[in-house]
Amino acid sequence: MIARRWHGIVPRDKAEAYFRLMLDVAIPDYRSVAGNRGAWCLRRPDGDVVHFEMLTFWDDLEVIEGFAGTPVDAAKYYDFDDDFLIEKEAHVLHFEVNGTL
Repeated sequence: MIARRWHGIVPRDKAEAYFRLMLDVAIPDYRSVAGNRGAWCLRRPDGDVVHFEMLTFWDDLEVIEGFAGTPVDAAKYYDFDDDFLIEKEAHVLHFEVNGTL
C-alpha cells in the first residue's frame, strides 16, 4: 500500500470554505477510484494561514497514476484551487505503508 501526502496553504479567512470543498469534492473523487483505501483532510492553523494536508492511501503507484496522471509524483489540482491556494506545490510525497496499528 502507498500513502500519498499533498500539502497546500490557504489564507485563514478562506480556510473553512476550502475545507468544505475538500470534503465535498476532493475526498469523494479520491474514494471513487478503485484501489483507493481512504482519504483524510488534515488542517493546521498558523497565524494568517491554514496548512492543509491531504493524506490518501492507495493499493499501488499504478492506481495513483491512473488517478493523478504522470509523473506520478505530480500534484493533482481542482478548478477551485486557484481561488484559495497561496501557492500550488508541484509535487506530492509517496510513502510505502509497512504496517498499521
